[in-house]
Order: sequence, then structure tokens, then C-alpha cells
Amino acid sequence: MSVLNETIYERMDDRKDNIIPIEDQGYDREQDAGSGCCAILLKIFSIFLIVCTLPFSLFFCIKVVNEYERAIIFRLGRLVKGGARGPGLFFIIPCIDSYRCIDIRTVSFNVPPQQILSKDSVTVTVDAVVYYRVFNPTITVCNVENYTYSTQLLAATSLRNILGTKSLADILSDRASISSTLQVVLDEGTHPWGVKVERVEIKDAHLPVQMQRAMAAEAEASREARAKVISAEGEQRASRALKEAADVISESPAALQLRYLQTLATIATEKNSTIVFPIPLEMFKGFS
Repeated sequence: MSVLNETIYERMDDRKDNIIPIEDQGYDREQDAGSGCCAILLKIFSIFLIVCTLPFSLFFCIKVVNEYERAIIFRLGRLVKGGARGPGLFFIIPCIDSYRCIDIRTVSFNVPPQQILSKDSVTVTVDAVVYYRVFNPTITVCNVENYTYSTQLLAATSLRNILGTKSLADILSDRASISSTLQVVLDEGTHPWGVKVERVEIKDAHLPVQMQRAMAAEAEASREARAKVISAEGEQRASRALKEAADVISESPAALQLRYLQTLATIATEKNSTIVFPIPLEMFKGFS
């Protein structure tokens, strides 16, 4: 497991080094924007319209984003240089600009219960919860259409793939290691989308009713077997102790009489009217 995690982290480091920012993907934005006469005319006309309609146009030009949001601005369909805007005020040209706000807070969602066939051919239904956040709003908007839906689908698929290589005992007992591996795999897949998977937790694993009954019968039989073994060991130790006590009493005849008196004292404390008189077996040899 540690070797797998180290390999995944090495791939993530290589991938981070090879990612090219949106602003530097091989073309000159200023030259491309300046080559269109229509774009220049629209920009001049929009600015002229804003100036003519002051101060009413300020209601459409000035936008506000919250502390936990970032705005991505597109001008005539092209990404505006400077990256995400916010938090606070920012300025747009209403006629030619459009923007999209991205929430950068940590978001959680439940992975729908997935029916998985484990390594030892046992059907298990497992559900999990994933915590993630957007660390690069520009990449999130430009590289994926719906990052939330894509992350959910990737989480469900990765959960099925990883748990399919585990046995039932590993799924039930080693959830922390499975969650850590799943978090690394999801983070590797969502990094090109500008999404960081912070935590993954397996909530519960549901077994079929027949499997629950079989496991309960197996556990009950195992407990009964251990109980019988413990009882037999106790009887064996008790018999050894009685043999040692009999050997001690046989060496001293007075010890048997003292034991008899002790037994009478115990019976008397219970207010019992029955008194037991031991008779030696030697007295009956004449009758036999």
C-alpha cells in the first residue's frame, strides 16, 4: 500500500510540473484580439454607450463577489487576462463581457451506495462521503463543463474499482487505508479540473441478509467451540486440584475429620436441619 501511495504521489508531482496555465497555452491573446476589427468596434461602441448613460450604466458595470467566491470574466468569448477576480468589486463591459462566479469553499457530497463484488466474491453495498474544494477557478471553468457532476461520477467509479480489489475482511477492518488511497486517486483525477479532494470517508458497508445470517452462525459456532474448550480446561484443572487435595488428606487422617467439622459448620450457618454423617466404607466390608 505504501508503494502504491508513493507511486501515485510521484505521478501527481510530474503532472503538476507539466500543467500549462490558461494564459500561456501557445497563442498571443493581445495579437488575436487586435486582429478582429469587429471586436475593436464593439469595444469602442460599448465604452461610448457606458459613458453616455452614466451614472445609470454603473449598475450594470460594477459587480461584487463575496469573500468565498471568484469571478471569471470572458470578453467576446475569450478569457480576460489577469485570472479570477475577487473578492470585492470588479468592472465589466455589459455588452461584450460575461462572467461566472465559482465558490471556493469546501463542498461535500454523498457517493450513492455502490454494489461491489469483493475480491473473495462477496457482494457488498458501500457508500462514502467526499470533501473537495476549487483551488483554481480559471481551470475549473475552462477545462470541465460541470466539475461537481464530474467529481461525483469519478468518486463513484473509483470507489467501485478500489474496493473490487479488497476482500471483505479488509473492507470491514481497514477503512482508513482504503479512504486514504481513494483520496489520492480522486485528487489525481480532479487536479486537471482545478479541484482538490481534501478528504474521503467510507460511511458504511451493507451485507446481504443471507451473508449476515451465515456470519452470525459462524461466529456463534466459534464462540460455542471456545466455551467448550474453556470448560474442559477448567474441569481438567479442577480434577488435578482435587487429586492433590486427596493426596494431602490421605497422609493425615485427622485432616479428614477437620474437613468434616468444617462442612458441619458451613451447613449450620445456613439454618439447615439436615446433618450429614460420613461413614467409612470399611464398615461395610463385613456385610459384603
